[in-house]
Amino acid sequence: MKNKGLWVSYFILGMCLITFFGYGVGSANQTSTKTSTKTSTTVKKVGVLQYVSHPALDSIYKGVIQGLKDNGYEEGKNLELLFQNGQADQSKLATMSQQLVNKQADVLVGIATPAAQALANATQDIPIVLGAVTDPVGANLVKDMDKPGGNITGVSDKAPIKAQIELAKTLLSEAKTMGILYSSAEDNSKYQVAEAKKAAEALGFTVKTYAVPSTNEISQTVQVMSQETDFIYIPLDNTIANAMPSVVATADQSNTPIIPSVDTMVEQGGLATVGINQFDLGVQTGKMVTDILNGASPATTPVYTFTKGDTILNLEQAKKLGITIPEAIEKSATIVGGE
Repeated sequence: MKNKGLWVSYFILGMCLITFFGYGVGSANQTSTKTSTKTSTTVKKVGVLQYVSHPALDSIYKGVIQGLKDNGYEEGKNLELLFQNGQADQSKLATMSQQLVNKQADVLVGIATPAAQALANATQDIPIVLGAVTDPVGANLVKDMDKPGGNITGVSDKAPIKAQIELAKTLLSEAKTMGILYSSAEDNSKYQVAEAKKAAEALGFTVKTYAVPSTNEISQTVQVMSQETDFIYIPLDNTIANAMPSVVATADQSNTPIIPSVDTMVEQGGLATVGINQFDLGVQTGKMVTDILNGASPATTPVYTFTKGDTILNLEQAKKLGITIPEAIEKSATIVGGE
């Protein structure tokens, strides 16, 4: 009987040990599974190629980051940003594009037309989102604005040129001759010059165009324009935007007003414009990148175009030039450059 009781005790003890260790292993496996689930978030790679550094394009890049964050993709969590800046060097743009392709980015972003073209030359497989490309069709990046048809879609920064010229007509009622300053090296600028010339002539302006091949000739060209025209119009042009402080400094010597195409250039010393907020443009670009990361096809995603712009006014510059701003325009405008 004693032996039988002893065997029963051994049996009960064994069952307790099995239950205890079985529960421990099971709990460990469950904990391991939960931990694995929490840390297995897929990190997406987004490669960004920016044409050059200047306030407008820098604002677009900041907007891209914000747009991604707003839609669930954040650096350090589930996003790796691969950023390159070509600093207006075409050979660098080509090399950097290939580097981004080699790093196997899930989506590529081209900020400004030359950067987007460089990316398009580097790959026809990885999706590309355009950030600030004025004429995607004319730049041979997409076949159609509504049905791009390839691996590229994005956001156009096409400015409301007619509204800009109309604003100039209102603010500079005595002006008769408009000079257009642009870079001869940028395809997107040539497209805008033709549209601006047509709109200005329809409003009764005599139009003179001044193309510069590089930043070295800008100051001298602005001096000539100040003698031959009543005001200077600048389209969306990265070369001129990059040299905006020099343009303003030279034009100010003769009190020549400047009507640029983006808000950041007004802030730097332009008089006024009707333009698209560059940060908002970047946010929209980031949203489109998110859509593609989540499975949307560039081929069937229409290129986004803003339908209206904001009036941007530099009151400080207006006072410096002795220009009286109509009360209605001042009340409705976004004021930059001081009160």
